[in-house]
Amino acid sequence: MQPLLNTKGDIQIDLNQVRIDILNGIRECNDRGLIQTAKWLAELNYALKDHKINQIEPPRPPEYDIIPEEREAYSLAKSFFDCQEYDRAAHFIENCTSPKCVFLHKYSQYMSSEKKKLDNATDTGMENMESTQVLLDLLSFFKANRNTLDGYLLYLEGVVLKKLDLRSQAVTVLQAAVAASPTLWAAWVELAGLANEYEALDSLQLPKHWMMYFFAAHAFVELKLSEQALEAYMVLATAGFEKSTYITAQMAIAHHDRRDVDSSLTLFRDLYQNDPYRLDNWDVFSHLLYLKDKRMELANLAQKAVSIDKYRVETCCVIGNYYSLRSEHQKAVLYFQRALSLDPQYLSAWILMGHEFIELQNSNAAIQCYRQAIDVNRNDYRAWNGLGQAYEILGLNGYCIYYYSRAAQLKPDDSRMLVSLGEAYEKMEKIPNALKCYYKAHSTGDIEGMALFKLANFRKKLARSRVLHVFIKVVRAVPIHTWPTRWTTSYSKRRPFSGPVHNDKI
Repeated sequence: MQPLLNTKGDIQIDLNQVRIDILNGIRECNDRGLIQTAKWLAELNYALKDHKINQIEPPRPPEYDIIPEEREAYSLAKSFFDCQEYDRAAHFIENCTSPKCVFLHKYSQYMSSEKKKLDNATDTGMENMESTQVLLDLLSFFKANRNTLDGYLLYLEGVVLKKLDLRSQAVTVLQAAVAASPTLWAAWVELAGLANEYEALDSLQLPKHWMMYFFAAHAFVELKLSEQALEAYMVLATAGFEKSTYITAQMAIAHHDRRDVDSSLTLFRDLYQNDPYRLDNWDVFSHLLYLKDKRMELANLAQKAVSIDKYRVETCCVIGNYYSLRSEHQKAVLYFQRALSLDPQYLSAWILMGHEFIELQNSNAAIQCYRQAIDVNRNDYRAWNGLGQAYEILGLNGYCIYYYSRAAQLKPDDSRMLVSLGEAYEKMEKIPNALKCYYKAHSTGDIEGMALFKLANFRKKLARSRVLHVFIKVVRAVPIHTWPTRWTTSYSKRRPFSGPVHNDKI
């Protein structure tokens, strides 16, 4: 994996083989009801439509890999599955033995349990205990049939293990899944979500397949490694995928993560012009409009989203951001709650709702939202930073230090987390730690210009205090030529500093 993650320059990808793999993958995923992966592959295939395929096998019917006695049952069950009648689908292929039938049977059971859990959570606020039992039963099946599992069943096992919070086992199984079925994009996505850090990616044992490049770029976005992500997607665009809407959207998200709002907005606007009915990632698009205070454009985007599909989570988030921009935070919370009733695992909605509760001065509710966000994705620095802000409002500086430290570890190039961490140390009178944080924030770019201001104030205070030796100790630990030359610069024209900006949706 190491050479892939450090790829620089051009890469050689056989686009003819890519299109053959994609078309086979679309067929296999559609046959098994994996519609999101089939959609992703179809979009990628459309981006390569100008590249003609030299040779390809004629399309095979879905029943090709199914024994004749089970074809009618498979056809009936697949039609029920497509209509979201999961229990009926599972019932009619319960005794089938063909690989596609076995997967569809187990996947129907899983989807049924997830749908019931979501319905029960919406109605009563309690998870359905039967769902856990279904997961355990599926896990027992996978263990009993270990030697006969194909890539698709291995993927489903990885999803079940992740649901049961058996993360290390899930990583092992998902690696086997992508090795057996390299075009199964859903398995790659699950694997990227389980990577805790950059080093963890290097340790993965993955097949040498063109999908690895997409996986690496996606993993960089998941870990907020924006520079590496942009480089990886530029390499893919150069290799022939420049017309991919997915790559354009991912690059826009990477620019958003590095706070290059203008570049991100430009890409999203281009994407909107080329594919105006693509709701994917519109929550990020609306957030950028929020940051730029584009009220009319955000209102038009919300109206467009409602006209396309008002029951999509992205639509609810767009409307929530619109109400937040109008300072109608209670209405914004309502729409973020609607998004979560549609998909409890939707990370952006948890984080955005936490921000709204901060605005409503409801720190306890905000803490619950940020904790839920961490349960969904523990690698997202925004949730950890939000917890730090919430506990700072409550005056619990010891907790602040822990949560701001986690945020700074996940986003080491963002000075805001370091400044907030330095303030928490300062409030607890841990002056050397605070100084180190402020200096590191200044050396990483000092986005809001506060680190140098804090250091200058410390210089004045410490020069007149009995703890001058602490400051001298810190100075001696850092090369002198790297320190600012004018410590006595007047900051009287700066706005007074009042702690972290809580209404800034990081």
